[in-house]
Amino acid sequence: MYQIVGNGSEQQLQRELEDVLMDPSVADTGLGPETRMDSLGGGDHGHLPTTVSPVPPGSDPLSTAPSKVEMVLPVQTAQESELNESPIPDEDSIVFSQLTYLGCASVNAPRSEVEALRMMSILRGQCQVPLDVTLSVPGVSEGTVRLLDPHTSTEIANYPIYKILFCVRGHDGTPESDCFAFTESHYNAEIFRIHVFRCQIQEAVSRILYSFATAFRRSAKKAVLSSQQAAPLTPDSDLFTFTVSLEIKEDDGKGTFSAVAKDKDKQSFKLRAGMDKKIVIYVQQTSNKELAIERCFGLLLSPGKNVKNSDMHLLDLESMGKSSDGKSYIITGSWNPNTPQFQAVNEETPKDKFMYMTTAVDLVITEVEEPVRFLLETRVRVCSPNDRLFWPFSKRSYTETFYLKLRVKVPSSDTLYEVVSWKVRLRERNGRPHGSGDVSKECAEKILETWGDLLSKWHMNLSVRPRQLPALVRSGIPEALRGEVWQLLAGCHNNDHQVEEYRTLITKESPQDSAITRDINRTFPAHDYFKDTGGDGQDSLYKICKAYSVYDEEIGYCQGQSFLAAVLLLHMPEEQAFSVLVKIMFDYGLRDLFKQNFEDLHCKFFQLERLMQEYIPDLYNHFLNVGLEAHMYASQWFLTLFTAKFPLYMVFHIIDLLLCEGISVIFNVALALLKTSKDDLIQTDFEGALKFFRVPVPKRYRSEENAKKLMELACSMKISQKKLKKFEKEYHTMREQQEQQEAPIERYERENRRLQEANMRLEQENDDLAHELVSSKIALRKDLDNAEEKADALNKELLLTKQKLVDSEDEKRRLEEESAQLKEMCRRELDKSESEIKKNGSIIGEYKQICSQLSERLEKQQTATRGELEKIRSKVEGCEKCSSLFNKEGRVRAAVTSAPAGGSEETDEEKEGLKNQLREMELELAQTKLQLVEAECKIQDLEHHLGLALNEVQAAKKTWFNRTLSSIKTVTGTQAQSDSPH
Repeated sequence: MYQIVGNGSEQQLQRELEDVLMDPSVADTGLGPETRMDSLGGGDHGHLPTTVSPVPPGSDPLSTAPSKVEMVLPVQTAQESELNESPIPDEDSIVFSQLTYLGCASVNAPRSEVEALRMMSILRGQCQVPLDVTLSVPGVSEGTVRLLDPHTSTEIANYPIYKILFCVRGHDGTPESDCFAFTESHYNAEIFRIHVFRCQIQEAVSRILYSFATAFRRSAKKAVLSSQQAAPLTPDSDLFTFTVSLEIKEDDGKGTFSAVAKDKDKQSFKLRAGMDKKIVIYVQQTSNKELAIERCFGLLLSPGKNVKNSDMHLLDLESMGKSSDGKSYIITGSWNPNTPQFQAVNEETPKDKFMYMTTAVDLVITEVEEPVRFLLETRVRVCSPNDRLFWPFSKRSYTETFYLKLRVKVPSSDTLYEVVSWKVRLRERNGRPHGSGDVSKECAEKILETWGDLLSKWHMNLSVRPRQLPALVRSGIPEALRGEVWQLLAGCHNNDHQVEEYRTLITKESPQDSAITRDINRTFPAHDYFKDTGGDGQDSLYKICKAYSVYDEEIGYCQGQSFLAAVLLLHMPEEQAFSVLVKIMFDYGLRDLFKQNFEDLHCKFFQLERLMQEYIPDLYNHFLNVGLEAHMYASQWFLTLFTAKFPLYMVFHIIDLLLCEGISVIFNVALALLKTSKDDLIQTDFEGALKFFRVPVPKRYRSEENAKKLMELACSMKISQKKLKKFEKEYHTMREQQEQQEAPIERYERENRRLQEANMRLEQENDDLAHELVSSKIALRKDLDNAEEKADALNKELLLTKQKLVDSEDEKRRLEEESAQLKEMCRRELDKSESEIKKNGSIIGEYKQICSQLSERLEKQQTATRGELEKIRSKVEGCEKCSSLFNKEGRVRAAVTSAPAGGSEETDEEKEGLKNQLREMELELAQTKLQLVEAECKIQDLEHHLGLALNEVQAAKKTWFNRTLSSIKTVTGTQAQSDSPH
C-alpha cells in the first residue's frame, strides 16, 4: 500500500519535508576498484547494484565477497555547466539549483528499484503543485543532504548521508528520464519514504547521482592523518585486536529500555516474548595502531547459528558514534521481535532448552580497503512476557575478541590495508564494575523461582508484605530483582505523580548547585558509570541531587546524599531512583539526622555507645579510656548508610535490610563491624583507632566472604525497638539535665543564636516568598492578558460563527424552497409523463385497430375480385365464340380469318363489348392492386411509428429523471402508507 503525500500547497510540501525523521539505516559506497553502495541505480548512465556484504575473507558461510562495480560517469555538457554548483559555507558540498520537488510517498520495499521507479512515475503524474528547491549534496560521508529554498536559502529539510538507503534515476526514453529519487527510513517504525525530484536540465541527473556516490567515498584525509601520526611499525604490526560486546535491552514498560538478564551457567540471554528490544554493540580496539571507525552501515540479526547472509535481517539504526571517553564505538539499533522474520526468537522456549541468535555489525574503517563485519553468535532463552520486570545495575554483555590480520596494499603516504585473515576468541564479562570489583548478578535458579512466586503474590496485594519476605531479604535480594523489590519495599510502585514532579524539578535552579557539582566528581570516581566527567552517570546523578535539593527546601542537599543516590541509580532509571530516595529520606527518617543541628544524629551516636556498652563492654571501655567517641568514626555510617567507603555488594545488602526493616539495621551492621574488629581495635590508641576505621576496616570487606560473614552476624543480632526507644529517652533526659546545668547566660545566648538563625531563615523564606509572589503576579498578569486576548479572539470567532449560522439558515431555507419547487416540478413532469404514456398507448391501440381494419378490407376485396374473375372465366368458357377468342390463361387469341362474313359485324360489336368490359375489369384490378399497395405502405408507416413510440417509452423509463420520479413516487407512497390509519 502506498500513501502519496506532499502534493498539496507549497506550505504543505514544506511541512511534509520538515516532518520527515530518518532512522539510521545506512548504505556504503566507495569509488575505486570496488564500489559499495546499498543501492544507487541509474538508467543507461550506469547502474550500481545492491550490495551490503562487507565481510573479511575466510569467514564462515555468512561471508560473501562484495561485487565489483564500474561506474560510468557522464561527460558534462554545456547545459549542465549552467547549473549553480557552489560549496555552501558550513560544509564541503555541491549545490544544485533548477530542481523541482515532486513529493514523497511511503514505500514497503525501500531498496526495490522497480517500486522506486513506479512511485517516481506516480508522483510525477499526480503532482499538481511542484516545489522549486535547491539541493545541497555533501562531498564526504559525514555530511548531510539538504533541501534549501531557492529564493531565501532557508533550509527546508536535511538528511544525514549515512541514513539514505537507496538512490535511483528514471530510465532513458521514459517520461521519468529527468527525475531522480532517494529513500530513507521514517521514524523508528517499519515505514520508509521515497523523495522524488525533477531536473529542468535532464543531463544534470547523472551529475547529481555522481555527487551522491562521491558523498559515500571514504575520506583519504583521515588516512593521511592517521598514517602521519602512527607509531613505527613493529613485527606484529599486521595484527589488530578488537573486542566486540553485545548488549540486549528490553522495554521495561516505563518508557525506558533496560538490559536483559543473562544465565550464568548456560551463558544465554533471557528475553521476554513480544517486548520491543534494542541491540547495543560496543567495538573497541585494544592493540596496535588505532584504526578510525568511520561509520556503521548495517546492523543485522537472524535467529539460528551459522546462518546464510540472505537470512540476515537489517535492523533500524538509532545511533552510532564514539563513547564519551573515546575508547569505544557504540552502535544502537531497534529490534521489533513481532515481525515474521524474528518469530523464532519471539516464542517461549522450554525451561531446559535454549536457541542461538546471530548478530552482525558492518563497519567502514578508514584505513581498511574493504568493509569489515563482526559476527557474534549467542544463546538466548525466551520466557513469558509476564515474568518479573527488573532493572539490572550493570550492562549484561556478551563479548568476543577478534584478531584481524591486515597488510598494506600499496605502500605510500596514504596507508591502505587489506584483510588477510581473522580469528575469534570468545570472552565473557559482566559489564562495568561496581565499587571495588565486579558484582555477580547471577544466583541459583531455585532462589529466583522462590522470589518470582513471592513477587507474584505480592503484586496481587501490594498493601500487605508477604510473610516470608523478611527471611528472604536477610539472605540478600537477587541482584536481578533489586530494582523492582526496592521500589516495592519503599512503596514506590505507583509513583507516576512523583515522576512527573521530578521532570519539573530538574528544570528549576538549585541554590546548592556548586556543592552538588563538586560532590558529583567525588562520588565513586573509580566506577565506570560515574568516572566520566559529563558522562551519563554523572549527569543522571547530578539531576537527582539537584531535584531533591529543590524538593526538600528545609534540608536541601547534604554531603553524602550523592552516594546513596548513586547506589539507587545503579539499579533503576533516574525517575524511580529519585522516588526511592525521597521515601528513604522522609519515611525512613534519614532526613531527621540532618535537622536541628544534627540533634537526631547525636542521639543515634548515644544509642550506639549504649549498645556497645551492652554487647561489647570491653571495647566500649577501651574507647572511653582513649577518648574515642562514636561521632568520630560512625558519622558516615549513619549519614551515607555505609555507601561511601564500603564495597557495593555489601552496601546493596545493607539497603535491602534498611528498606525492609528500617533504619535500625544500621545499629546491627555497626555493632557487627565493631565486634568483628574488636581484637584489632583494643590494641590501638586514639590515632590508631581512627586510622583503622579509615583504611583497614573498608579494605577487609572487599572480600565477599568477609562481607557475607559480617551481614550474617548483623542479621543474627537482635536489637529491639523497645531498647532503642529506652536509650533515646535516656539521651533526651541527659540533654535536658545538661541544659539545666548550663549557666543562664550561656543558655540564653544559645537560645538567642538559635532564634537569630531561625529569624534569618524566616527572613530568607519571606524574601523568597515575596519574590515568588511578584513572579506569580507577573505570570498571572501575563496569563490574564493572554486569556483576555484569547477571549477577544473567541468572541470574534463566536460572532463569525453566528454570522455563518445565520447564513447557513438562510441557505437552508433557500434550499428547502428549491427542494419544494423541485418536488412540484417533478410531480408535474410525472403527471405529464403519465399522460404522454397514456396518449402513446391510445395511439398505438388506434394504429393496431386501423391496421386490422385495412387488412380485413383488403382480404374482402381480394376475395370479391377473385370471385368475379371466376364468373367471367366460366362465362367465357361456356360461350363458344368467346372460348375461341380466349385461351386458358385468359388472353385473347389471334383473329380467325375464316369467320363468316355475315356475322362479322355482330362479332365485332360483341368483341368490342367484351374488350370494354375487359378494360374495365383490368382497370378495377389495377385500382384494387393500388389500394393494396397503399394499405401495405400505411401498415409499414404505422409499424415504423409504433416502433419509434415504443423506443421512446423504453428510453423514458431508463432516464435518471424517470428514476428520480420513481423514487419520489416510492417515497410518496411510503409516506402515504405511514400516514394512513391502520
